Amino acid sequence: MTARSRHSGAYSQAGVNIDAAQQTKERIKKLAASTFGPGVLSEIGLFGGLFEVKGFQEPVLVSSVDGVGTKLKLAAALDKYDTIGMDLVHHCVNDILTLGAQPLFFLDYIAMGHLHPEKVEGLVRGLALACRLAGCALVGGETAEMPGIYRGNDFDLVGFIIGVVSKGEIITGRKIVSGDVLLGLPSSGLHTNGYSLARRAFGLNRKDAASRLNQFYPELGRTLGEELLEPHRCYYPMLKPVLPLVKGLAGQCHPFTI
Repeated sequence: MTARSRHSGAYSQAGVNIDAAQQTKERIKKLAASTFGPGVLSEIGLFGGLFEVKGFQEPVLVSSVDGVGTKLKLAAALDKYDTIGMDLVHHCVNDILTLGAQPLFFLDYIAMGHLHPEKVEGLVRGLALACRLAGCALVGGETAEMPGIYRGNDFDLVGFIIGVVSKGEIITGRKIVSGDVLLGLPSSGLHTNGYSLARRAFGLNRKDAASRLNQFYPELGRTLGEELLEPHRCYYPMLKPVLPLVKGLAGQCHPFTI
């Protein structure tokens, strides 16, 4: 018996599947590599990601971390995982956008009771797509299997983003004065906020949550699940051209002034 097989056997008795973890990593590598640009100096699998920052005068790094909240419960109920990967990236990109930052790279943390490579691949497919659209590299992350913490379909998804802005172009809101124009951009739905209330309002804490989510609503033109899983909108692409005119940005309702 090899050392690997002995370790795999010992871990499996503790509820951890080493082979599933390795398969998951292989699936993730290809998706993450699709987001790489010239600034990425490392490959997936190292203990840290390397990124070279160029083209900024007095560069200031801007960081943020966030999660998707109980919207994860809806994704699990419908067995659909790619859209919440997009949610996470868009949420984090929007957060650092409020300071005028350009997204550079992103890392994720995925934790489950038992690893399901196809589920993790769905999550990372959404992460990678959103990163590509925002010009952000998915340079690494952590995938954890913890049967003692997560039960059934429970899992967690967290994201960490690093962006950059020139020191003289940081948006703080301090230059806002009376008479400036206030504009509001429409959201694509609830984004990743208020899902505990939404789940309670629609009775989605019950065992029949999946059937309720698959119910078609004529006024929506689609099912409740499709409406509630609508991805968090990313405002960076549309605001990037006008950022020099923006004096302030607010994250939740996303109004800005010029």
